[in-house]
Amino acid sequence: MNEIIKAIEAEQMKEHVSEFRVGDTVRVYGKVKEGNRERIQVFEGTVLKKQGGSNRATFTVRKTSNGVGVEKTWPLHSPNVEKVEVVRHGKVRRAKLNYLRERVGKSAKVKELVK
Repeated sequence: MNEIIKAIEAEQMKEHVSEFRVGDTVRVYGKVKEGNRERIQVFEGTVLKKQGGSNRATFTVRKTSNGVGVEKTWPLHSPNVEKVEVVRHGKVRRAKLNYLRERVGKSAKVKELVK
């Protein structure tokens, strides 16, 4: 039975997944269904965390909209995620940036990684 589950999960995985890390500012192009119409909505913010493996992997993106913090968790291999575009790379030293939730203003920003 374990092999059957692995085969099903392998079918659901995307072939090309863009490389991004925690702390990066990304643009997530997600499909939104409204009635019988389907459109693509862009969600831009900082990646707070990545977790899971194989086709169950998820990532959480946080942005501030009109002074209110908004977080969205996306499945990495979901067909509703069109693409993930990296805007800028962030310099962080942690795997999960939960401390950004309490911060406001300039202290809520992540420094840019300069190579």
